[in-house]
Amino acid sequence: MMQLIETSQQALWLVFVVFVRVGAAMSVMPVFGERSVPVRIRLILSLAMAVIVAPAVYATISPPVLGLGSLARILMTETIAGLALGIALRLFILALQTAGAIAAQSTSLSQLTGNNAMDPMPAIGQALTVSALALVMMTGLHVKAAALFIFSYEAMPLGTFPDAAVLGEWGQAQVNQAFRLGFTLAGPFVILSMLYNLTLGVINKAMPQLMVAFVGAPVITLGAISMLFTIAPVLLGVWNRALDAFLINPFGMP
Repeated sequence: MMQLIETSQQALWLVFVVFVRVGAAMSVMPVFGERSVPVRIRLILSLAMAVIVAPAVYATISPPVLGLGSLARILMTETIAGLALGIALRLFILALQTAGAIAAQSTSLSQLTGNNAMDPMPAIGQALTVSALALVMMTGLHVKAAALFIFSYEAMPLGTFPDAAVLGEWGQAQVNQAFRLGFTLAGPFVILSMLYNLTLGVINKAMPQLMVAFVGAPVITLGAISMLFTIAPVLLGVWNRALDAFLINPFGMP
């Protein structure tokens, strides 16, 4: 009986330390960390994910020594590790929002029903974000996230503070990638805007008496909406492949 109690105590302690990392990550990562998801649902999902991850990492991590000092160290190190993973995943959503903002500003759609969301953003960014969240859940984000958490214990061992320089360099690389991805996704809309403005300038030069703004405004609006309808699947496919590449190898290991 004493051996059973001791084993149960170690198992609960292991689930707790895994929950600290998983809960910190899931509080900010896409889908699970959205502000529209109630806090109780987030807590239940984090506990469920911790129960899934804990048996997989049991053989790779040594059980910590019970004590107040060990608890404080684990709370700090695992929270930092979890937030680093969650924020890195959240940057992919920010890349979509950046792409939507650039596309909306380029095509004069930045104020089209874009302020009704919990996170105010242009309509193009809102459409891409909602579609991306549905896409990642359809492609098994929960399974990929569990694998990410299991793999993270090799790069960031339990109870060890990550090196500040390495973590900062890694975070900078993720931010750079998010901006590159956002600008890449917004590229077709920027090209459309450039062609539109060049055409409008030529028409205005040829016929100064024509109110080109009244003629061109419906054209750019219809063109932007048509382009969004046409290439949104391609853009979301590019974005999803970038997210999968990060989930497979988040730390750029060979």
